[in-house]
Amino acid sequence: MLKRLLDKEGFREIYQAETGSEALKRLNEHRIDLILLDVMLPDTDGFNLCQEIREISDVPIIFLTARTTDIDKLTGFSMGGDDYITKPFNPLEVAARIKAILHRQRRTMPERSKVFQTDNFVLYYDQAKLMVDGKEIKCPAKEFQLLKFLCQHPNQVFSVDQLYENVWGDYSMVGKENTVMVHIRRLRQKIEKDPKHPQYLKNVRGLGYMLENQRGSQ
Repeated sequence: MLKRLLDKEGFREIYQAETGSEALKRLNEHRIDLILLDVMLPDTDGFNLCQEIREISDVPIIFLTARTTDIDKLTGFSMGGDDYITKPFNPLEVAARIKAILHRQRRTMPERSKVFQTDNFVLYYDQAKLMVDGKEIKCPAKEFQLLKFLCQHPNQVFSVDQLYENVWGDYSMVGKENTVMVHIRRLRQKIEKDPKHPQYLKNVRGLGYMLENQRGSQ
């Protein structure tokens, strides 16, 4: 019933998961704007799952659960939840809270810069130009698009599927793992002082890739 209502409210891409492991798989496969999370799952505790998600993503999380005690609510918020709705619930209220959180998130999101700068390289988005140590480096279109996407989401882990979907437009292609790996390797050769020990383009084992940037600016 809730899914049908959300469809009517204009939420077009709704992914469902019965277990915590399925939820993490969906998060790795798709670009998720918000998560509705039950505390009682067959393979894990929803609070622990929320904590796991927070290690790799800042996607808004709303707990939707029959656990109604104050301790449960406090635990949900302390684990990184953005809202806590108890059952039975009014589907219209759930939809309204989802819209409020997404609207608030968009309002507080800073306007994106047209330049990404680190100690070692500068990426000019509009000019499609990469400068490394003050010198312009030729960067093929897909390499530039991949680096731009990662620079626009610094310190955030993306799976191969997510990268392929956002840069190449399809996450179902055969051989995508090798394609992404090759492009990452070529980019490391361009922007890293030591490609074998990368400072920026990091491989997070079992999860994907991220652009780590602690001192640069976006």
